[in-house]
Amino acid sequence: MSTAAVVKEAVKETLIGSNEHAAADQVQPTAQTKARFTHYAVQDSETGELFLGPDQFIDAVAPPHEDYHKIKREQYSILFSVADRANKGKVTLSDWTYFENLLEKPDAEYEIAFRLFDVERLGTVKYDDFRRLYELNKGPNSIPFDWDCEWAKLYIGSKTKRHNLDYQQFSQMLRGLQGERIRQAFQLFDKDGDGFIEPGDFERIIMETSKHKLSDHLLENLNTLCNISQGSKVSYANVRAFQNIIKEMDLVELIIRKACGKSQDGKITRTEFLNQAAKITRFSLFTPMEADILFHFASVGNPSGRLGLEDFAKVLDPSWRNRHEAEARLLPQAVQTKGQQFAHRAGESAYNFILGSLSGAFGAFMVYPIDLVKTRMQNQRGASPGSRLYDNSIDCFRKVIRNEGFRGLYSGVLPQLVGVAPEKAIKLTVNDLVRGAFTDKQGNISVIHEIIAGGTAGGCQVVFTNPLEIVKIRLQVQGEVAKSVEGAPKRSAMWIVRNLGLVGLYKGASACLLRDVPFSAIYFPTYSHLKKDLFGESKTKKLGVLQLLTAGAIAGMPAAYLTTPCDVIKTRLQVEARKGDTQYTGLRHAAKTIWKEEGFRAFFKGGPARIFRSSPQFGFTLAAYELLQSVLPYPGQKAEKMHAGVADAVSMVKDSVGGDSPYTRSRNALKILLDLDEHFGRVKLDANAAGWKALPTWMQTPPKTA
Repeated sequence: MSTAAVVKEAVKETLIGSNEHAAADQVQPTAQTKARFTHYAVQDSETGELFLGPDQFIDAVAPPHEDYHKIKREQYSILFSVADRANKGKVTLSDWTYFENLLEKPDAEYEIAFRLFDVERLGTVKYDDFRRLYELNKGPNSIPFDWDCEWAKLYIGSKTKRHNLDYQQFSQMLRGLQGERIRQAFQLFDKDGDGFIEPGDFERIIMETSKHKLSDHLLENLNTLCNISQGSKVSYANVRAFQNIIKEMDLVELIIRKACGKSQDGKITRTEFLNQAAKITRFSLFTPMEADILFHFASVGNPSGRLGLEDFAKVLDPSWRNRHEAEARLLPQAVQTKGQQFAHRAGESAYNFILGSLSGAFGAFMVYPIDLVKTRMQNQRGASPGSRLYDNSIDCFRKVIRNEGFRGLYSGVLPQLVGVAPEKAIKLTVNDLVRGAFTDKQGNISVIHEIIAGGTAGGCQVVFTNPLEIVKIRLQVQGEVAKSVEGAPKRSAMWIVRNLGLVGLYKGASACLLRDVPFSAIYFPTYSHLKKDLFGESKTKKLGVLQLLTAGAIAGMPAAYLTTPCDVIKTRLQVEARKGDTQYTGLRHAAKTIWKEEGFRAFFKGGPARIFRSSPQFGFTLAAYELLQSVLPYPGQKAEKMHAGVADAVSMVKDSVGGDSPYTRSRNALKILLDLDEHFGRVKLDANAAGWKALPTWMQTPPKTA
């Protein structure tokens, strides 16, 4: 059926009604619908037809990974009577298609409840049918509910003027039912009529009316509600405020998400919550008592004035399990898998190493032409203009292209890419490890420790940096040697390595160390603080690629320029001296000679080019590193993403089933029914009843007696 036809039929059904069986039969089942039905269906021994019995139906609609500690698995069988349209005790493919189509409706939860109580399937709910099913399903010791109260009369009429409810009226009554149940229960326990009840009575009220919608953390700490005031009892104002909070969970989550997103540390105070609520809402303002209740339950176990998403998740996420039980489930695994823990840590290190290698190679390739210009400028000796080959960096760039072509800008790029991978990987990995060691449980680290982490990372990278640098530099300058010295042979990277030997590859290592340690000690802390202080990165706010690039580029500027003197000395030590050039014997000799022959300014040769190389290179490298961590997460971790929905922002325990799956919609439909009574749909075991499996029989209209 086309989309237009489906819309036409839906409008027709809404306006004038339709034959329910015929309308459902017209909808052809999708491949997914057929697959789900076939997976759980059994075959009729007589006709050979596939069908779902009550047990198979529960398997098909009950979430497979639930532990059913709040909503019992057997309670899902109450939905069987909605799918079994012919009351034959089995659901055919046509019935299943109808049921899945019903679940796809935006108001499926209310419509399922309506169809359950619409016993005669005429589009209305009779009071007698509704009351009979309610009495059959309420718990034996449930708090009583007066259906002759003034609230109920407004919906169903008085005893002498009962009227049937259509779908809109019935669903509206269900929406307000929970609040009326709580009000009546409070009056029942308020025996003195002073507007106060005991904490234990409040706990019982909530357990019977709202248990299926709340987290274990909330349920375990209900009796602490009295602590928000000086007395030891719970007032009706407390109860209504608590109900308003749980009734507006989605709005509360949205406000918390917005407020935490604006906070630098991802945490907010009660005042910040109320301020954000005033900005987001027009009329649904939260009272001070409602804010007190929210922060009271979120701060249990963490008595702090500032709370983050993890704290609020205990209150707002109904799937949150108690922490002790979660630790108990994880403890055996932690005890028996020490070897696996080591393998896991090794795997994470290898993962970070690979990402760092790819990121480093990418960053180096993007700025390599600038690096070549920088090297040639630093190797240029002589103070007088006539003895210099290049006037400045731009002149050098032009002459390289004119004399050696565009490929000349990438002379020596291959060993650079091969060597920069482990170099950058070691630098990034060591920085992360040392920062992690100095970071406290709250995620804070001092500036001195940030500098130590960066300096350590820079020192460790020299093992790879020095051999890479000396080979790269000699490849970079041999192009200009070929132009100035006729017949000069062109050497390969392997020839240079063999000629230098192991000891020669580490020539100028002291200067390399003197350059890389302060560079990283300046760069990493600056980069971290730019992300946090300038761009506002936090646990709830992930920066975009452009922001990461900008932070990396800005951090690289002072780090690159301030370490240029060490880089000049290193370059002079590592370049093969030409005939007539001064031979440097060491770090101190090179520094004295450069000062004496060329002056102080010579120490900053290639400084601008170094800034234009190092700054964007580390920007590209770190942006690629963090982007790869998000796109290619370590196995077992989810890729980081910006929260797209309210539930994503707060929920710590994500359901393995999607929000629009049949499992979730079925569970939500049950939650609507459980607003009537927490025992709704539970099997009653006695001699004359077979529970909800016999529901179609119970639903029959009693025969009229003469």
